Amino acid sequence: MSISFANALGIHPEAMMIREKRTQVLAENIANADTPGFRARDIDFQQALSNAQSKQNQSISRTHEKHFHIDSSIRKEMQYRNPDQPDTGDGNSVDIHRERNQFMQNDLAYRTSLQFLDGRFKNLTKAIKGQ
Repeated sequence: MSISFANALGIHPEAMMIREKRTQVLAENIANADTPGFRARDIDFQQALSNAQSKQNQSISRTHEKHFHIDSSIRKEMQYRNPDQPDTGDGNSVDIHRERNQFMQNDLAYRTSLQFLDGRFKNLTKAIKGQ
């Protein structure tokens, strides 16, 4: 009987990739907090995850079976964030406190998925070894 990683790991690998991309976007927002005209962006995680789930069930067409599937649909889920406070005059929409909070929450969710996957791999290792 073969082990199906898709069944064993579920959607967590895709969720971690989306969280990693979201970390990059939030870090860009924080880095540009003082840049005039910069508009804060974010990724709609729920939409990106549901797109990843629907694509997980579809067959993937590649030119060679050893090629990686690269998904560029994350850009579709990336949106500009509406500022909570009125414009400061320079056109920058980054609220540094909000960005830091979102960054920390995203980091916590990423680490949670990482721990879940670690547990799954430990269980798969035990199953392979017959323990």
